[in-house]
Amino acid sequence: MDIRLVWLAVGTFAIGVESFAISSILPQIAESTGATLAQAGYLVLVFALSNAFGAPVLAALSGTADRRRILSGAAVVFASGAIWAGLSQGYFDLMAARILMALSAGLYTATAQATGVAISSPDHRARAIAVIVGGTTMAVAFGAPLGALVASFAGWRAAYAMVAVFALIAAISIWILLPAGLRGQQLSLRQRVAAAALPGVPGALLTTLLTLAGAFTVIIYLAVVTTQSIGLSSELVPAVLLTFGVGAAFGNAVGGQLSDRIGARPTVIGAALLGTLMLSAISVVGQLPAPFAGPVFFVIVLMWGVTGWAFPPAQSSHLLSLAPNSAPLVLSLNASALYLGIAGGSLLGGLVLQYGSVDDLGWVGALLPLLAVSGVLLNGAARRRTQPFPARLG
Repeated sequence: MDIRLVWLAVGTFAIGVESFAISSILPQIAESTGATLAQAGYLVLVFALSNAFGAPVLAALSGTADRRRILSGAAVVFASGAIWAGLSQGYFDLMAARILMALSAGLYTATAQATGVAISSPDHRARAIAVIVGGTTMAVAFGAPLGALVASFAGWRAAYAMVAVFALIAAISIWILLPAGLRGQQLSLRQRVAAAALPGVPGALLTTLLTLAGAFTVIIYLAVVTTQSIGLSSELVPAVLLTFGVGAAFGNAVGGQLSDRIGARPTVIGAALLGTLMLSAISVVGQLPAPFAGPVFFVIVLMWGVTGWAFPPAQSSHLLSLAPNSAPLVLSLNASALYLGIAGGSLLGGLVLQYGSVDDLGWVGALLPLLAVSGVLLNGAARRRTQPFPARLG
């Protein structure tokens, strides 16, 4: 394996740690900044929206620039944003820092995937993307629990310092190992967005958005669910994140293998349906007697990690099958849909906490992947009806 792909993945690891560890530090941030939990959740909303809309624009503006400069620069800016966040003095100061981090994160991720494809042979391109995306998987599995552990001992600001260190390591390594003069193809924003109109792609992107929105309705407030709904100690939040992460690492591998064996579309449908079941179970387990709620919750979180993280690789494979000649573009659009889903989930979860209770998060979140599956099935049925019948022989 090309060692340069590993260092590209370190950058996505740093971004993933910040994106997923924040679920464990939202209560600390809310207390420190004087915001409500719902308002703290809107920090995730702003990050996700900035990433979703900023990444295609910045990628179009920097299309032919030296990729070594773009990647190292984006990682340095992300690290600077993390330092700013750690030193921030208020809610809106922290929000501004997260917007800067989101814009640099979106540019880095899109450029890293395109660079991984560029430095790999044609028969290893899918593997290169898997390695880079694997940085995010490792962040979910181990980085987010580590961030939560650091925050539990040294406060949420220390977690941002850790993120900055990882981003700077990636920036330095990329500058040393990636050759200068590697440039991308100039594509306008219109050309990039036009890929969303390819047959089957709009429905697939909507499936990504709805499925991720359902999951992040709960993920963003997982620390609150753990302490208030399940009744566990806040000291167990890192263990909950680690349990989810272990399941996610396994699910990522399972999702790819199942896509190859039974097909990407059936895997997407199965993962979304099981995700609906797990989200519903999270709302149910809080009603169990105290001695049983905790152990059952850990089992559900583990299974949810498996089913939830089996979805992304299967969905990427499905999109690649729909538009094999526009792979970088549709994967970039899928990343934007993913972050729009995160934004929608954080907003929806905040509204649930504002007008309902923490016990309602799972029920509400479960509706969205169920809606996504219904759309996939209806779209498949409609496409079959429009296909001409084969001519009869004889």
